[in-house]
Amino acid sequence: MESALYYVTIALGMSIIVNLILKRFGISQIIGYILTGVTVAYAFDLRHMSDSHTLEMIAEFGVVFLMFTIGLEVSLQRLSTMKTDVFFNGSLQVLLSSVIFFAIAYWGFGISLESALITSMALSLSSTAVVLSYLKSTKEIARPYGQKATGILIFQDIAVIPILILIGFLSSNGKDIGDVLLQTAISAVVIVGSLFIVGKRVMSWLLHFSSSSEVDELFMGSVLVIVVASSLLASYAGFTYSLGAFVAGMIIAETRYHHKVEADIAPFKDLLLGTFFVTVGMKIDLALFTSHFFEILAILGAVLAVKAVVIFSVIRIHSQSKIAFKTAIALAQVGEFSFAIFALAGNYRLIPEELSQLLVLVAVLSIILTPFILTYLATISGYFFKDVSVTETFAMLPGRHNHIIVCGYGIVGKFVAKELRASGVDYVVADNSYKHVQEALRDHQEVYFGDMSKSAILDKLCTKDSVSVIITLDNLEKKRLICESIIRYAPEVKLVVKVVSLEEKRELRGLPITITIDGKKEVASRLVSEALTCEL
Repeated sequence: MESALYYVTIALGMSIIVNLILKRFGISQIIGYILTGVTVAYAFDLRHMSDSHTLEMIAEFGVVFLMFTIGLEVSLQRLSTMKTDVFFNGSLQVLLSSVIFFAIAYWGFGISLESALITSMALSLSSTAVVLSYLKSTKEIARPYGQKATGILIFQDIAVIPILILIGFLSSNGKDIGDVLLQTAISAVVIVGSLFIVGKRVMSWLLHFSSSSEVDELFMGSVLVIVVASSLLASYAGFTYSLGAFVAGMIIAETRYHHKVEADIAPFKDLLLGTFFVTVGMKIDLALFTSHFFEILAILGAVLAVKAVVIFSVIRIHSQSKIAFKTAIALAQVGEFSFAIFALAGNYRLIPEELSQLLVLVAVLSIILTPFILTYLATISGYFFKDVSVTETFAMLPGRHNHIIVCGYGIVGKFVAKELRASGVDYVVADNSYKHVQEALRDHQEVYFGDMSKSAILDKLCTKDSVSVIITLDNLEKKRLICESIIRYAPEVKLVVKVVSLEEKRELRGLPITITIDGKKEVASRLVSEALTCEL
């Protein structure tokens, strides 16, 4: 056990250097962890440790914290606002992809029933870690295709739980199928019910007690206790550790400690998840990769093509072709949870070792390609859909509260947006100029194309739930129309307006504007202030 931990620690130290190098090329840190695992395994001749129970437990702990953070994202309130994207698009994508992959594996290649079933479901999943991190960092998550992708990823993450349960069911040799299913259903209801009814009260009390103590270590310790206790409870009932952690995350997502918990465990989650990917790298057989190189590429191409077609067809039901295309390309890869599924299935001897290794290599290659594909996604979609506006469609902002709306992306609007971003403030930009919207998109701003004098646009921007609206336009007539519309639609919202002259200020005087900023007056005051502070 000590030797396994020793080498994993070395690998994590090496991965820091590797990830610093890969970050310059825009490559996901997941790839850095996997490459480090491969390097350490072959540099220290650790191939004999690939089946180590200690390594499996370390990897499981990383998956537990990943499922906990996913549970934090999947609150019941959020699910209710994304019903179509999560339950319709997500379930249809997973079902159709699994059926097609199962048919190809079982009837096309003659793989056993258990192997084909597990393989098909694992390949239907996409990479939450890679795709969501990209969407969040670039603010593409608020774009229409970003919301569709997020909805499908949420359902896929939920689907992991029954897949892991199914693996446990398939491994129960000699037991009656009806008894196993009945026992599983009863246990699931008892565990989930206990965690939601009793566990919610205990978790809320524990978090309240630890947060009121104002000792950060105590709060962090409470979170760790909740995760570990929930995981052990689920394991005791015969389920995976991940199920307990996921439900615990969902429960905390309903409390006011949600954001603090998510922020506090982020470094630990990334580190523990890194150990999982390091152990995946330690299990990769490079000899198998070189000897089956063309087969792996062929499988990779087929998987990407099938998933892209399925996702495009599903999203196209309720959305434009360009949105469906971008969502399909973004989610075509094989997800990191396939590693956990293949590893668990391999431990139960439900899938041949060589097939498991081939599929892991396919998943690794698809994840390596994903960051590059996402970076050039707009260019790729523009090549196929030149006649479609880059603004796509006006997306709703479900659940957006306490944000600032910047009206106009001209010279002043750009500076305002830059200052808000530097301050870490939640904001969106709206402009009725196609040129300005294109500029904002190139600057990776969350921008929407529309006229804010229209109540429909104000509704889509969640103006009533915003903190304030900053109007940076120069045209006085447009400025007055927008101010009047906002005052009628959301009279309680703070209205900050830029004026360029005393005449403009007099024209707007009759409106209940919170603050008017005279650009020339502010410049004059700043000039005098700087002059008086100069040393002669």
